[in-house]
Amino acid sequence: MTSEEIIDFVDALDGVLTLRPGPGDGTPEAAWGDTFFYYAPDGIVPTATQPFATIVTKDHPGDASSRLDRPDAFRVNIAAGKEAFVRWTGHAPRASVPTGADHGAADTVIAHPVYGGAGWLAVVNPGAHTDEATRELLRTAHHLARARHERRAADPTT
Repeated sequence: MTSEEIIDFVDALDGVLTLRPGPGDGTPEAAWGDTFFYYAPDGIVPTATQPFATIVTKDHPGDASSRLDRPDAFRVNIAAGKEAFVRWTGHAPRASVPTGADHGAADTVIAHPVYGGAGWLAVVNPGAHTDEATRELLRTAHHLARARHERRAADPTT
């Protein structure tokens, strides 16, 4: 799976707003080249929520363990919820993460190296082994983001 295939897949889900920051658009340079997916059926970036998935194309300060400085490396980050996190990692998001995990292993679903404690999963360079799992996790994250949006719309105090 390429990053463009992932972008096309997520773009096809209902209500998705895809942001691809770059030079001249007012975004910080650190975000250039990365992709952010929001559930925003009105086309406006939500101010009270994080993206439900991202694609990062480079190491960021404090987040270099995936070794995205390698040629053509990228990581899909997915907020697929606690149930999916437990199913894929074998432990709750707030539980201690086993040491020695290879966060740069390609084509493997892992706890996000920085945001795993918040229940985020990640896949570096999804391939044949994780193609369907990545799509399933992205659909789940989209569903959860849509449900949050609908709850907030029904009761703005939440």
